Amino acid sequence: MDQRNGRKDSNDRNDKTERNDVLWRLALGIADTIMLEKRDVPETRWSYDTGLLLTGFEKLYEQTGKTAYLDYIVSYFNQFIKEDGTIITFDPQEQNLDNINCGRNLFYLYEQTGEKKYLQAIHNLEAQFRIQSRTKSGVYWHKKRYPNQIWLDGLFMAEPFHARYAVRFGKPELWDDIILQFTMAEKMNYEPRCGLYAHACDESRQAFWADPFTGRSLNIWGRACGWYSMALVDTLDYIPENRTRDRQAMTGFLDKLMRSVVKYQDPQGVWYQVLDNRHCDNYQEATCTCQFAYTLEKGLRMRLLETQSFETYLDRALEGILHIFTEERENGVYLKQCCAVAGLGPEQSPERDGTLEYYFHEMIRENDYKGVGPFILLASSLPHSL
Repeated sequence: MDQRNGRKDSNDRNDKTERNDVLWRLALGIADTIMLEKRDVPETRWSYDTGLLLTGFEKLYEQTGKTAYLDYIVSYFNQFIKEDGTIITFDPQEQNLDNINCGRNLFYLYEQTGEKKYLQAIHNLEAQFRIQSRTKSGVYWHKKRYPNQIWLDGLFMAEPFHARYAVRFGKPELWDDIILQFTMAEKMNYEPRCGLYAHACDESRQAFWADPFTGRSLNIWGRACGWYSMALVDTLDYIPENRTRDRQAMTGFLDKLMRSVVKYQDPQGVWYQVLDNRHCDNYQEATCTCQFAYTLEKGLRMRLLETQSFETYLDRALEGILHIFTEERENGVYLKQCCAVAGLGPEQSPERDGTLEYYFHEMIRENDYKGVGPFILLASSLPHSL
């Protein structure tokens, strides 16, 4: 090896380790800031974004051994779960896929504590799938109040949980349905004009926000594609090796998605609220950027994505997250420029119409769990020296 190239490679590795150390320290700082600002529990509602945040806390506990992180997870879930496994406030009749995501944390809590109430709560959540309404093509409605609608969000909320359930309880019959959800969403939500995926598709083409010919929503919301990307890599954790065709299909979906996503990465390494648009009101958005960076890192580490093709994009994303979205202050550490929420309908909410103006003007806030969760998971997975 040329001596100069050897020194360059060594310097590059040192620079990356230093950057990863900073990201890890920031992740710890954000977590501690949240625990300081919300001392007892992170939230008093059963909510998918809190579950995502606490998935990050699981990794913090594993890497630091600090019981405060595990205690914080336990405190949140013990608000809701009775000794018999009943989940207070959870109503399966709402058919809300968002409610399923917290079930992933219950697997972890059962493994850590052995308490049977968490195991029963897992079964109670899984039972919702048996009553969940479906479109004609067999895809779950996102919620009962969103008839015939396929949302990319729903893939993340439901399928990694269901895949883990299939493995944990020996239910191979579930795999065909899990793969069907991805296959049909990939087909129905794909937007050929840009190679990305619409936030949602109304298979009946009746929703006021839906294109009357395709059923798709009008624009490409960054976080919707982020949910889809995370759903793919997280579900691939559980698909058995002997289901070769399913693994190939899912890996193909992931590769297709990320090859399009990286085309819209900006020169600073981050992504925008609406991915394929540079309107003056659009903005660099933290939650989707953290989701894509998480997906790239995990996809590369698991050898689901080609190193040569995607490693540079990951490095750029890490630099962008570090320099654009994170900020240390006297009172804590913050992830900035997070879209608080965005949705489509229902009829009673006509302002949620999927237009550019709608996406650009939803609330922006700091330390939103939908960004913090992926950021902590990302930072905890990077090689660091701390």
